[in-house]
Amino acid sequence: MTLIDTHCHLDFPEFDSWREQAITAARDAGLDTIIVPGVSAQYFERVLALSRHYPDFIKPALGLHPCFMAQHQESDLEQLEQHLETTPGVIAVGEIGLDFFIQDAQPERQIELFRLQLLLAQRHELPVLLHVRKAHDEVLKQLRRIPLKRGGIVHAFSGSQQQARQYVELGFRLGFGGAMTYARATKLRRLASELPLEWLVLETDAPDMPLDGYRDQPNFPAQVARVAALLAELRQCEVGLISCVTSQTARSLLRL
Repeated sequence: MTLIDTHCHLDFPEFDSWREQAITAARDAGLDTIIVPGVSAQYFERVLALSRHYPDFIKPALGLHPCFMAQHQESDLEQLEQHLETTPGVIAVGEIGLDFFIQDAQPERQIELFRLQLLLAQRHELPVLLHVRKAHDEVLKQLRRIPLKRGGIVHAFSGSQQQARQYVELGFRLGFGGAMTYARATKLRRLASELPLEWLVLETDAPDMPLDGYRDQPNFPAQVARVAALLAELRQCEVGLISCVTSQTARSLLRL
């Protein structure tokens, strides 16, 4: 059984004292690939250094996250484009998107930054890793305006069944992780059990989004095995099927 964590911030400082242990635990849990998305230009090198150190295990994506608008500078887009043009091994543009849930969301600025990064992904024929909170309709509108040849992944999907279908029609797959391990997440669990398995990929968002039973602890990539086990339970199938299908979907989409 091989697993892929399609969204893990293994470069974050929370892992500084135990990153090697987290990677060893991930390998022991059956992971063969971890996707690490960038969130801010000042940390791009941190992500790239990790991928250079573990070239067969960690794959980098680079993007400007909507929750860090105060940090982004105009030159950051130029830096992102330069990396896309010259840095080998960058597999996606991300983490990018829209977040209208946060305070001082500045939706117009977010939309413009999102639009410009979609254009970069379109130009370089790369998939995108999407962060979307309280903004699915706007994200879908922008994706229709700027269609992407290779689609991408909607990280931590929390939309409706109709929105799920709309994303898939645009070439996207849907990331499911720790949020569905909570019993109160009835809508998310229903989606996880009813949507076609070929639409789904697995993730942790580590060190964020800890699983039920691990609250107030940093999440870690090995937990994607628990996500796979719960998904198998919800769908009443073998965990090997979950592993096989979700991993193949991720490999095909991201060209791993």
